Amino acid sequence: MTLARRTAACQGALGICMLFAGLAASPVFAADSYESEKHAFTVETVVRGLDHPWSLAFLPDGAMLVTERSGALRLISGGKLLDDPVTGTPEVAASGQGGLLDVVLDPNFADNNLIYLSFSEPGDDDTAGTAVLRAKLVRDGGAARLTNRTVIFRMGRKTGTAHHFGSRLVFAPDGMLYVTVGERGDGERAQDPFDHAGSVIRIRSDGSVPDDNPFADGRKGLKEIWSTGHRNPQGATLNTATGEVWTVEHGARGGDEINIPRSGKNYGWPVISYGRHYSGAKIGVGTKKTGMEQPVHYWDPSIAPSGLAFYDGAAFPKWKGNLFVGALKFRMLVRLELDGDKVVGEERLIENRYGRIRDVRVGPKGAIWLLTDQRNGLLLKLSPK
Repeated sequence: MTLARRTAACQGALGICMLFAGLAASPVFAADSYESEKHAFTVETVVRGLDHPWSLAFLPDGAMLVTERSGALRLISGGKLLDDPVTGTPEVAASGQGGLLDVVLDPNFADNNLIYLSFSEPGDDDTAGTAVLRAKLVRDGGAARLTNRTVIFRMGRKTGTAHHFGSRLVFAPDGMLYVTVGERGDGERAQDPFDHAGSVIRIRSDGSVPDDNPFADGRKGLKEIWSTGHRNPQGATLNTATGEVWTVEHGARGGDEINIPRSGKNYGWPVISYGRHYSGAKIGVGTKKTGMEQPVHYWDPSIAPSGLAFYDGAAFPKWKGNLFVGALKFRMLVRLELDGDKVVGEERLIENRYGRIRDVRVGPKGAIWLLTDQRNGLLLKLSPK
């Protein structure tokens, strides 16, 4: 793998925060200018004051939905964070890495107004597990609420740990919904096909199971499972060029991985890994084993990856087809150049400039939008200079 690292240099230029076309003016924040290997760009702070934001979704009218890990679903309209959260959100176990997590729109949102939320669902005796809610978003002027709420997926065994929920949601071109589920801190669960933990789930938008899932008959594994052997996949996105879902997951002490989860495949955790345990001890049998898949790319040491997005917009033509990864460690955005399914170059951008990058999204106009995971979380916009 080629790791051509270069941190983008900040030039310190100031500007006026501009929102995408058609929106009203917002508070003015400084815009920083940068030079990367392929493009000059600016980073504008659009919104401040989000409480550990986790995910971002664009509404057709230019407004945005943002989840906060503490349990609130926030609406940003006209470049401003509205005071009142969306009502009707699910109860969440907001502890550690748990809370209200991903949000995506239904592929037919313009007709049905349905959205999907992943969250850590409370169980009995202070337990929790990853779940997915489908609901209708109703907006009345500046207010918004969720109605017709249905939990369409919940993992089968909740536990008391407060980490490794995974929890990204991606719709594929065929309408199937992919859900990433962490192994809840118990690696052996990721090797059990009769346990949702440490897997990628594939279901229909109503929660029913497609007939072509690898374990659809239930004899060799749970019907919803698409792939196994994952640790904590906190990033997932659609490769629009191929129609396949890609994921990124946290390793332990090193061994963060990018994978392309495919039907019935086992991605190795905790039997194989390119990292080590936090104690320094060896993980499993090493880096390879027959019957287990190799990652597309890995990091050692860890960068603590989270949000993931393929760039398919028009604003940055030299980044077309690149993969962008948000990193909590080193507080940066990583750009990966690809040759098919191979990573052939890496560039590290805005390192230690804004905070822990939790989510990465490509907006309708081709700008790249970021969320920072902190108490005073930021919504950032990358635009061509």
